[in-house]
Amino acid sequence: MAHPPAPAPDKPLVVLTQRTVWLIFGALLASMFLSSLDQTIVGTAMPTIVGELHGVSHQGWVITAYILAVAIAMPLYGKFGDLYGRRWPFLVAIGLFTVASAGAGFADSMGALVLWRAVQGLGGGGLMILSQSIIADIVPASERGKYMGPLGALFGVSAVLGPLLGGWLTEGPGWRWAFWLNIPIGIAAFAIAWLTLKLPTHRSSRPVDRAGIVSMALATTGIVLVTSWESLVDGGYDWSDWRLSGLVLLTLAAVATFVVVENRAAEPLIPLRLFKNRTFTITTLIGLVLGMGMFSAMAMIPTFLQMSTGAGVTESGWLMLPMMAGVMLTSIVSGIAVSRTGRYKAYPIVGLSVVAAAMVWLTTLSGDMSMWLFGTMIFTLGAGMGLVMQVIVLAVQNAVDPHELGTATSANNFFREIGAAVGTALFTTIFTTRLTDNLAEVFAGAPTDATAGGQDSLTPAQVQALPEPLRTGVVDAFADALAPSFWYLVPLVLVGLVLAFFLPVIKLSDVAGMVARGEAVTDQKDLPVPGEVAGAESGTGSGTASGTGSGTASPAATGGRAPADTLDR
Repeated sequence: MAHPPAPAPDKPLVVLTQRTVWLIFGALLASMFLSSLDQTIVGTAMPTIVGELHGVSHQGWVITAYILAVAIAMPLYGKFGDLYGRRWPFLVAIGLFTVASAGAGFADSMGALVLWRAVQGLGGGGLMILSQSIIADIVPASERGKYMGPLGALFGVSAVLGPLLGGWLTEGPGWRWAFWLNIPIGIAAFAIAWLTLKLPTHRSSRPVDRAGIVSMALATTGIVLVTSWESLVDGGYDWSDWRLSGLVLLTLAAVATFVVVENRAAEPLIPLRLFKNRTFTITTLIGLVLGMGMFSAMAMIPTFLQMSTGAGVTESGWLMLPMMAGVMLTSIVSGIAVSRTGRYKAYPIVGLSVVAAAMVWLTTLSGDMSMWLFGTMIFTLGAGMGLVMQVIVLAVQNAVDPHELGTATSANNFFREIGAAVGTALFTTIFTTRLTDNLAEVFAGAPTDATAGGQDSLTPAQVQALPEPLRTGVVDAFADALAPSFWYLVPLVLVGLVLAFFLPVIKLSDVAGMVARGEAVTDQKDLPVPGEVAGAESGTGSGTASGTGSGTASPAATGGRAPADTLDR
């Protein structure tokens, strides 16, 4: 059922000219680059950081704190953006991230660094979610691909550029510049957003889902800590440890509490009814699978490169450039193609098929393989990922009520982030276990003077200095540990591929989110005459256009197109 005509907005309508759209898009690119770069830039600088701050035993927290904060922040920014508007949350996210970057750069202890990394994550999670949501607000789904493509490419670029830049800064001006670099970018992004991000803000009488926020935060914290346990404590996964078993029980209790709370809340943080929408459910599961596969694959490949080729931290980053090229190429090409044809279902199917094939190919890694062959492998992997990442976000945004764009986008990304944390932890555990066994065999018969320091203290330089055949044995040990581990990821990707075949085909809307909600027009002449009553939604409602709670948009809210479920075919 459609809403009756709503009162005219109490603030002037935004005119979404092409110039306005491109100005806003520039601000989004800068902020998206900030948040995605910082997920990976610290990795290569970590040994130096923990050495200077005397925090080797707690180094896992530097990355875990950021990932945890990002995951918790995502649903909050998505929901609050839907309720109150996205301008101020976006500016707050940039401000938090920039201030925290300065604080992390000046940190004089491990505890201070971990704290500032968590604050960075609170800002970074907002930048990622709000960037995608704002694009949906200002650009119709039928044209959004050509904007989402560059955003996806930027994510891929930063994923590879992060380790490269982190290594260069560490070896040059110092690791603190890995954080200070964000300050001028953040100030520029804030200034651009302040001037160009003329988005409406509104009040909401809907109650904040405090119980949902608390239970979600506890559940997310538990999941991230359990999956990161190997790097956070000595002894790894010892199930006789009461801390580990207690954490698992608390996590399960928090998850159960969250489900109960969300079913009862008047304005749930993550409405579980969204899972009744086939498009939302399938794209979310694909995102979960892709997160597990993508970040897992990227976690250990640089280590293998450093050990097998003797490359330093900077050089190993350069060797990852083919993956970046693959992501960039297919993200942009697929985005343009979707905008021209209006068809998107084929891209996740083809992309996941390519990712699965690349994973199988990576199981043939060897210590003496050509770097040209390796580059081709990871280029293929990146190309497959680029075909999927932004297309599934576009699909889910197109299938939900315009009032729930932020909530649906954040939920989709939230589960991808959880998948990344779980997948990386499992993959790293499998790889480390195999590597330990392999190195034990290699060093078993080696001379004592050749193994000074033991297998736990191997560095790329030490490996290259080992006498033959010991050096070859160590390199092969790394390759033999890494290559078979990819077999564990192949079934996950194949599950995603099967799901992609069931992705509903929904006609791409030709109305931007803000226009559908009655907050904007696309032409100056469409502005209402003073005193005229607008017949569109004001965007201050409860978050559903139909009022049916189905999670799909009504014709009134989508510029005339039918509800999503009626267009599945």
